[in-house]
Amino acid sequence: MYLNARIVGSGERTLVLSHGYGGSQAIWDMMLPHLARRNKVLLFDWDFSSAPADAGEEGEQSCYTFPRFADELVALMDEMKVSGALFVGHSMAGMVGCIASVKRPDLFAHLVLVGASPRYLNSEDYEGGFEQPDIEAMLGSIASDFRGWAEGFVPLAVGSADPAAVEPLARSFFAMDPRAAHGVARMIFQSDQRAVLDAVAAPCTLVHVSRDFAAPPCVGRYMQARMLAAGRCAAAAMETIDSVGHFPQLVEPGELLGILDLVLGDADAGGEETAAAAAALAEEMIGEVPEVQGDIDVAT
Repeated sequence: MYLNARIVGSGERTLVLSHGYGGSQAIWDMMLPHLARRNKVLLFDWDFSSAPADAGEEGEQSCYTFPRFADELVALMDEMKVSGALFVGHSMAGMVGCIASVKRPDLFAHLVLVGASPRYLNSEDYEGGFEQPDIEAMLGSIASDFRGWAEGFVPLAVGSADPAAVEPLARSFFAMDPRAAHGVARMIFQSDQRAVLDAVAAPCTLVHVSRDFAAPPCVGRYMQARMLAAGRCAAAAMETIDSVGHFPQLVEPGELLGILDLVLGDADAGGEETAAAAAALAEEMIGEVPEVQGDIDVAT
């Protein structure tokens, strides 16, 4: 379930960068030169390019599960001889990392969960951001016309019309097998992984974008509160990036780099360099991030 694993950079610390649904390791490209200067960085791609032969509903449900992705992450880290790592998991990979850290705590020194969510469906006692009819409509659109759905969804998810931000995600989205795209989306949007939070012991930093329709900051606050209430998590801090969309590594890479440097303890050693890198990256972004007006329709 993973492809193209590689380690770049050098240093005593190892970072594992794990992309989410529809992405590839290319979503980290703007951040990688800075991170690889002082750290070893493990990158890889989740394999969304094929689906099981029995790719009906039962085949999807048995193939695409959070525990299976977590097992694959553990196998990858063992294969690459990585342990005690700082894990950066974006979107669905955040909960994959949480599950893997419970199974193999020796592999994870710190979890940075970027736009992660344990449950996307609203309920009476929980705000996840989506109603069941919204999710069913989205899954129906993926099943009937994946390419058409993805063409509308990608710029919405990125939160920017800047080609430099949209194109890396568009390339990986359009390379997905539509059956895999449907199966993984079903896994993500129909699952409830909230109980996993009670068992996470590794220190965590939760990163959310202020105007992210997929994983709004209220989800991060829920995760933080539940982790701390369970009493096992060594620490759970939350950082909010003031922006739009679900991909801060594409739209606000400098802001996300600043947070990672703080987690890594680089604030004192390289604070000026970090600030300069963030400013330079910000200047490279074309235009301002657009405001999102009205309701978000993820089905079309």
